[in-house]
Amino acid sequence: MKILIPEQSIRARVADLGSSIARDYEDRRLTILGVLTGSIVLLADLIRAIDLPLRVGLIQVSSYSGRATVPGELTINDKLVPDLTGRDVLLVDDIFDTGRTIASLYDRINSFRPRSLRSAVLLWKENRCEVDLTPDYHGFRIPNRFVVGYGLDYDDEYRHLPYIAVLEEADIDDG
Repeated sequence: MKILIPEQSIRARVADLGSSIARDYEDRRLTILGVLTGSIVLLADLIRAIDLPLRVGLIQVSSYSGRATVPGELTINDKLVPDLTGRDVLLVDDIFDTGRTIASLYDRINSFRPRSLRSAVLLWKENRCEVDLTPDYHGFRIPNRFVVGYGLDYDDEYRHLPYIAVLEEADIDDG
């Protein structure tokens, strides 16, 4: 693996994102909705960086399974979503790749009648977008490479890494 974004850069950028979000949502009823499982590390760090009272919820989404490095069918489980009616919602995900996941989540979350809905992602593969949507907040723009660390995984491994690394072909087990 090759480190793409070191731990110190992630920490500094998440702190900046937290400050921007706190400014933008001052005096508003904010609910942060984390996308399981990839966003869990970002979610934990980001809510500590947002100096506002806020509500936290989770939504489970999956499009990768096991050793897959390309997305498959999207499944959404919204049983952990709190009441969003009339609240400002910030959807937090690990990566914006094609944008199809966030677009599907926007459709589902809007059915809960939030006051507003915006998104924040750690990573943005800007040149892969297939939808008419962009993240409202993002940490880093990255090339079209398969990355792991800071919550992102390959076959449920590497989430614990405190940095973002490019997973090389030799690291991928086709077994």
